[in-house]
Amino acid sequence: MALIRSCLAALCLGVLGLLAAGLVQGAAIELREFDDPVLEQRYRSLTASLRCPTCENQAINDSDAPVSGDMRERVYLLLHEGVSDMEIRDHMVQRFGDYVLYNPRLEGRTFLLWGLPAALVLLGGVLVILVVRARRNASASALTPEERARLDALINRERTE
Repeated sequence: MALIRSCLAALCLGVLGLLAAGLVQGAAIELREFDDPVLEQRYRSLTASLRCPTCENQAINDSDAPVSGDMRERVYLLLHEGVSDMEIRDHMVQRFGDYVLYNPRLEGRTFLLWGLPAALVLLGGVLVILVVRARRNASASALTPEERARLDALINRERTE
């Protein structure tokens, strides 16, 4: 019994050790030196607003993909060269395409992407208004003479029975 317990304890410690090693390896921490807190804030903002080209909807500051590491390094170097945030974004778009931006720019080719949700909301509103008006008009319309006669006959039949 003691042998089984010691084996189970060793097995549990081994599994925990492997899990801890995997977590440490997966959390690639990069230390960047910034003398200026504003520059550090710009770095954090840019890396949070750029999407990893290989990951599914993950910012480069959260991604462990090698391309994200390269992108973070490039952002760091460009910031230290004095390049503006817009120029850094332009550089990344030129290199990786519009996909790297979480919020695509309003251009001719992205107009549909920005305008379609608003157009669908407007279309839905107009449709709701039309349906409500149609139902209101349908319920308020008068009965035809044939419908009135049939209704009177049904009411009279109920009264006589």
